[in-house]
Amino acid sequence: MGFFDKLKKINIFNTYTKLDDDFYDELEEALILSDMGMDSALKAVARLRERCEAERIGDTEQAKNVMREILADMLNVGDKRLILYSQPSIVLFIGVNGVGKTTTIGKIGNILKKEGKKVMFAAADTFRAAATEQLTIWAERCGVDIIKQGEGADPASVVFDAINAANARYTDVVLVDTAGRLHNKTNLMNELNKIDRVIKRECPICSKETLLVLDATTGQNGLIQAKQFKEACGITGIVLTKLDGTAKGGIAIAIAQELGLPVKFAGVGEGIDDLRYFDADEFVKAFI
Repeated sequence: MGFFDKLKKINIFNTYTKLDDDFYDELEEALILSDMGMDSALKAVARLRERCEAERIGDTEQAKNVMREILADMLNVGDKRLILYSQPSIVLFIGVNGVGKTTTIGKIGNILKKEGKKVMFAAADTFRAAATEQLTIWAERCGVDIIKQGEGADPASVVFDAINAANARYTDVVLVDTAGRLHNKTNLMNELNKIDRVIKRECPICSKETLLVLDATTGQNGLIQAKQFKEACGITGIVLTKLDGTAKGGIAIAIAQELGLPVKFAGVGEGIDDLRYFDADEFVKAFI
């Protein structure tokens, strides 16, 4: 069973036997309804029609493989790798409450530890006591260090402590949880800018990733969130969670095309191993 088998699929290719206008029209509609967005859907179908005409492809089975190539290419933006070239490297996780941000940190921490890296969590979401408690549980589960302070503490202070502890303990990667507030962009910007200043001062040559965690089930609302966060702070990649159940996978393509941001991780369930590095080829094979 493949990792993305729970993903809602586009089955138009199985219901048509020839590539006519009805087929292309229905494919466009199916892609739009998959949360791929109007512009991306029209672009993908136009490329498919052009390829099929140029290569004299007449059956839907061959067209399906071409469509997969096109969508994989549309997902190929930015660097899908997690850039961790320094010791320590720092990964900030941002996103609204409820998207699975703290759980995502735990799962990625587990992945990195299995790769042989020494990992540390920084509980910088100090506005919710539950976030720190949840991250502490994940730290214990993964067997990694965690740096935390009391509820209401300055998030930048937690990051300061984490960087110093990471240097002292020869930690490879520090994963930083941040508060999930977007309703007040000014506060969010100020908070993240303060964290950024601490990182640059205390660890000036370290590599830093900023990953936005999005709930795939929110569809186009997730795309709106991504646009707002991109305006508020620099983002290097996306973690797309809950790509099972009611989620429509087209949102991954919409994000890549409309924001130029790579999906670096994808999650399909609640289990510790239900989140992995994003594989575009595997994804589109399940999607189409």
